[in-house]
Amino acid sequence: MSDVWPTIHAERTALADELASLNEEQWRTPSLCSGWSVRDVLAHMTATAKMTPPKFFGKLIAVGFRFDRFFAREIERENDAGSATDVLSEFRRVSSRTSAPPGPRVTWLGETIVHAEDIRRPLGIAPSYPMDALVPVADFSKGSNLLMGAKQRIAGLTLAATDTTWSTGSGPVVSGPMQSLLLALTGRPVTLDELSGDGLNTLRGRLGQSTTPAT
Repeated sequence: MSDVWPTIHAERTALADELASLNEEQWRTPSLCSGWSVRDVLAHMTATAKMTPPKFFGKLIAVGFRFDRFFAREIERENDAGSATDVLSEFRRVSSRTSAPPGPRVTWLGETIVHAEDIRRPLGIAPSYPMDALVPVADFSKGSNLLMGAKQRIAGLTLAATDTTWSTGSGPVVSGPMQSLLLALTGRPVTLDELSGDGLNTLRGRLGQSTTPAT
């Protein structure tokens, strides 16, 4: 994709619209990110939309380069702004920004799609995403070990989409919808039942040995 921002903005807006009717109990629903509620993930997405490279490095240095503490502080800061409704309002306010931490722009497209699924899946919301957004995110994610661990997770396996012409790797095959493959390679075991193939048990074992990354 030559410009990811229109897709990011559209996906943020769609997510905000879907969350507008949540009650307090739904906001407390555990997300796909271990230890984070639905509200926490949205707070994280809000903080990310506000971030710039100078802010990112300054805050990371302040916590001794501990990413878990860095994320926790940003979530706490956003949640301290008020109620869940206030957090959602702030997310809407910053949803059209193009600021982000350092990294390739496709990273922030992936952040938007994957974290939206971290929220939507536990709430029973099942949207579809543009294929021309899913594919570049998967292409980037498959080679990433930093924080995400995808490269190691899918080593020695072939991942093959059944709804588009995309595949990666070599070895026993894991096949399924592109969206399901993306979540699996980024550490979300929730989609394993949507996949099939000779390599599925290997992937299932690897996902069972790790905690869903909070990134």
